[in-house]
Amino acid sequence: MPDDRLRLIFTCCHPALSMAAQVALTLRLLGGLTTAEIARAFLVPESTMAQRLVRAKGKIRDAAIPYRVPVEAELPLRVSAVLAVVYLIFNEGYSASAGTELTRDDLCAEAIRLGRTLTELMPNEPEVIGLLALMLLIESRRATRTAADGSMVLLRDQDRTRWNQALIAEGQRIVRRCLAANRPGPYQIQAAINAVHGDAAVASATDWRQIVELYDQLSVIAPGPVVALNRAVAVAETSGPVTALALVDRLDLTDFYLFHAIRADLLQRLGRNNEAKAACQAALGRVTNARERAFLEERLRAMD
Repeated sequence: MPDDRLRLIFTCCHPALSMAAQVALTLRLLGGLTTAEIARAFLVPESTMAQRLVRAKGKIRDAAIPYRVPVEAELPLRVSAVLAVVYLIFNEGYSASAGTELTRDDLCAEAIRLGRTLTELMPNEPEVIGLLALMLLIESRRATRTAADGSMVLLRDQDRTRWNQALIAEGQRIVRRCLAANRPGPYQIQAAINAVHGDAAVASATDWRQIVELYDQLSVIAPGPVVALNRAVAVAETSGPVTALALVDRLDLTDFYLFHAIRADLLQRLGRNNEAKAACQAALGRVTNARERAFLEERLRAMD
């Protein structure tokens, strides 16, 4: 394993710990994330995450788990946790949970570097290369997420002529390799979803039906409320905001600011402005990034 940091990540992701504990502890010790940022990634309160980290450290101590670089035969037992660590580092870089900037270039660059190194190490693992494709396709849009004044720009309003076409082409090539392997996994499906976005020269040309179908597959392989929330956003484009809102309202995500922000958007599209304002205010009460807060405040002013 040629990369020192990747070696440490594999070492820290010990199968004696639960998957969640492996990922959280590695993000804290090696990923450059704070406890609050990790808590946001897991959608739990910071105090809960702090307790989990303490328990994980205690288990390592009490069970005398050795600090040892795994041999090659042990890597498959750890690779899922390692991929989750790399992806969550990238997520925090692409959408910073706090601070004055929307993105953190250093974390995005490091996650992609680790993803490329993993691909060199395990070139025939579809989920490994799928994660790299996913990060490249999302990264291709990062420069257009903010306007010249630093304000946030939604995907549908981004200047697609400024998307990084080289990253899109590379990501889509990898997605085609994944399809040929026919061993689908969550990262590969998410990469395929982002490849569909990359195909659309303008927002109105997006093949939302294909995206909904891909989310249907993802919901079977990796079900969860955030997947369901993202699927509802796509359903709004194919079946309308009434159907999408019914799906969103079934979810238990009341502590997640994006849940409320998406509800606000759907309610506003339905002309239910008072409810939309209440949802936007709920999102404002939970957001911790200054750029996202400013975006929501502007949206609330527009509703008024």
